[in-house]
Amino acid sequence: MAPPAFDEARAVHVLQRLAFGPSARDLAEVRRLGVEGWVEAQLAGPGAALPPELEAKLQALPTLTMSMAELARDYPPKKQREQALLDGRELMRPALINLEQASAKVLRAVESPSQFEEVLVDFWFNHFNVSAEKGAVRWMVTSYERDAIRPHVFGHFRDLLGATARHPAMLFYLDNWRSTRDGMPRLLRRAPPEAMASPSDAMGDGASGDEARSEDEAPPEAMASPDGGGEAEPRPGLNENYARELLELHTLGVDGGYTQRDVREVARAFTGWSIRRPRREPEFFFRRRAHDPDEKVVLGQRISAGGRKDGEQVLDLLARHPATARHIATKLARRFVSDTPPPALVERVAKAFLDSDGDLRTVYRALFQSPEFWAAEARGTKVKTPFEFVVSALRATGAEVTVRPRLVQSLAKMGEPLYRAPAPTGFPEVSAPWVNSGSLVARLNFSLELVSGRLPGTRVSLESLARPETQSAEGWVDALGRALLGAPPSQETRATILAALSKRAEAASAEDEPGPVDISLIAGLLLGSPEFQKQ
Repeated sequence: MAPPAFDEARAVHVLQRLAFGPSARDLAEVRRLGVEGWVEAQLAGPGAALPPELEAKLQALPTLTMSMAELARDYPPKKQREQALLDGRELMRPALINLEQASAKVLRAVESPSQFEEVLVDFWFNHFNVSAEKGAVRWMVTSYERDAIRPHVFGHFRDLLGATARHPAMLFYLDNWRSTRDGMPRLLRRAPPEAMASPSDAMGDGASGDEARSEDEAPPEAMASPDGGGEAEPRPGLNENYARELLELHTLGVDGGYTQRDVREVARAFTGWSIRRPRREPEFFFRRRAHDPDEKVVLGQRISAGGRKDGEQVLDLLARHPATARHIATKLARRFVSDTPPPALVERVAKAFLDSDGDLRTVYRALFQSPEFWAAEARGTKVKTPFEFVVSALRATGAEVTVRPRLVQSLAKMGEPLYRAPAPTGFPEVSAPWVNSGSLVARLNFSLELVSGRLPGTRVSLESLARPETQSAEGWVDALGRALLGAPPSQETRATILAALSKRAEAASAEDEPGPVDISLIAGLLLGSPEFQKQ
C-alpha cells in the first residue's frame, strides 16, 4: 500500500502555530519527518547545536552572555558615562542592551531549527512580563529571559514560576524588592559584617540556619532610586503589586476565586524577597528583618513555614491549584488554537496539567493531540502579532538577515517594541488590538521595504522563490502567492494585486514602454494581504 500523500495544508497549519510560519527549510523537514513526527521532534526540546551561521551572529552580540553586574558596569546610565569620559574611559549606552537582545530574538525566531522553543520563550516571557522601560530592569531583562524563562519552558510550571519570582527583574519590576512588614522602621541600618550572608546563603532555601546568616538589612545600594540617580530613602511598608499580578496574571487568573485579603496575605508572605545591590550586582536576596514572620492564610490554607519559605509555600499552593491549571490551559489554547478556545479543550488541557503536576511538555502534547487544534475551522483564524508577522515574512521570503536598528524600529511602529510591553499583562494575546489601520499600513510598508531591498540588514531573492508557468503578471501572482502564503491567494487578493499592477503599468506607459512585471510589488502586496496576516 502506498504511503498517504503529504498534506501540505496540514503542514502549513502546524508551522503557523508551533513555528513562526513556514520556511522552505522547515517545510522540507516536515515533509521528511511527517507532520506528527515533526511535532514530536519539536516537543523533545532543543537538542542539536544551533546552525553555525546563527551561532556566529549571536556570538557577535556580546551582551547576550554578560551577567547583570557586567551589564550594569559596562553600559551605565548617562551620568556615569559622562563621568567615565572625564576620567578617560568610554562606556556603552544601555540602549545597546535592548538592541542586541531584540536582534537575538529576531535571529533565533527566523533561523533556529528549534522553532517551538522560540515560540514558547516568546509566550512565557509575555505571560511573566517585565519591561526594560522600568529603571534598573533594563540591565536585568537579558538574564531574565536567558536564565529564568528559557531553561524552564519544557519543564514543570512550578520551576518556571519560582525562577521568575526570584529573579531581580521581576522583583524590581513589580516592586517586591521594597516590600517590608508593617511597622518596619523607616531608616534602615547596614548590618554588621558578621551578619552579611554570602551569595550562596542568600540563594539558599530559607531554612533557619541560612536565615541566621542572612543580611539583616539591605546595603544602601539596595534602595537606589529607580531612575538611576542618587540614593533614595527607603520607604518601608507592604507592597501588593507582585502579589496581585502573581494571582491575577501568573497563576489563578482574574476569576480564580481569590479575594483582596488573599492578595494582602500573599504580599505578607513575600516580604523580604529583595535584591542585593540592584544597580551594581543584582541578585536575589532575602532580608530577614523585612519579613513578616506571623502566620498567613492564603485561599484558606495556613502559611507558616517561616522566613523565605513562606513565599515558596505560596508558590507551591498556587502552582498546583485547579484555577491555575484552567488559567494556563486557557492561555495556551488561546495562543495555539483560537482567541475563544472551546471549553472542552480547556478542561482536557487543565486536567493534563493537574495530572502531571504541571509538566509542561505533557500539557503541550495534550493540546497538540486534540481534535480542536487540527480542526479545519481553527486554521487561519488568528492574527499574527507584529513580531510574528515580521519573522514569518523573513522566513517566507528566505531573507538573509543581519538585524539592524531599522528592523527593530519597524516592530515598534507596528505596536510591539520588544521587551517593552507597557503593562504587566504583556502584549495582547488576541487579534482585535492588532487589527487597526495604523498597524496594517505599517505592516504593508515593511513588506514593500523588505522585498524591494530597502530594509537595511536584509536581502531577498524573489526570483529564487517561485517559478511561474508564464512570465505574465497573473503567472507571477499565482506562483509567488503559493510560495509566500502556502496556498493560492484568494480571488479578492489576486484581483487587488492585478489592479495595482495594471495601474502602475498605465502610469509607466504614459511616459515610456511598459517594463517587466513588478514582482517586488507583487511580493510586497502578498505579504501585506489579509491571508498573510493570519495564522
